[in-house]
Amino acid sequence: MGQLIKVAETKEVAPGTAKAVEAGGRKIALFNSGGAYYAIDDTCTHRGGPLSEGEVEGTVVTCPWHGATYDITTGNVLGPPASEGVAHYNVQIDGNDIKVELP
Repeated sequence: MGQLIKVAETKEVAPGTAKAVEAGGRKIALFNSGGAYYAIDDTCTHRGGPLSEGEVEGTVVTCPWHGATYDITTGNVLGPPASEGVAHYNVQIDGNDIKVELP
């Protein structure tokens, strides 16, 4: 198990939204999809767009810059122009705290 770091509180990330956070020197996009929380790298692998600012539909986020799509549950790329996925981080809820597990 890696290191758990508090990055936000549940009230800060409403269902269907995302929030940019930093943990361990990493830029992370934190998502709430129907009350389940997910975390992936915040930087699109195509041109570096901020995924936390993208449109979220279910468990898919669309990069606001060029439209690449990613699965927020795994970090896998789903559609171009990005050709590779981003890192995924395990999330734990501890009371109202959202914690991300870093390697």
